[in-house]
Amino acid sequence: MLHFILLQAQGGNGLWGNLILFGGIAIIFYFFMIRPQQKKQKETKSFIENMKKGDMVITIGGIHGKIYAIEDDGVVLEVDKSTKIKFEKTAISLDQSKKLAETAKKSD
Repeated sequence: MLHFILLQAQGGNGLWGNLILFGGIAIIFYFFMIRPQQKKQKETKSFIENMKKGDMVITIGGIHGKIYAIEDDGVVLEVDKSTKIKFEKTAISLDQSKKLAETAKKSD
């Protein structure tokens, strides 16, 4: 076994071995880092485009509210009975309506 490892270390095909190693690292990096990030960005973009009035959402700051109105540059959330706050669309991070529906299904 040790002899085999020493032969690999002395091998004259080091260039090809290094190219295969770096290519493998690049492929692993793509599948574990870049691809999941791109998928998450697509889901976030789809979520922002499909928001509608009445959805329960959570902002990136942790504020829970119901969408009162959707404007071209932002979203107005109704946080309390008469309190409305305007946020950028990108500040909405989670659709709580779906989460509540999933929780209700699990409890049944």
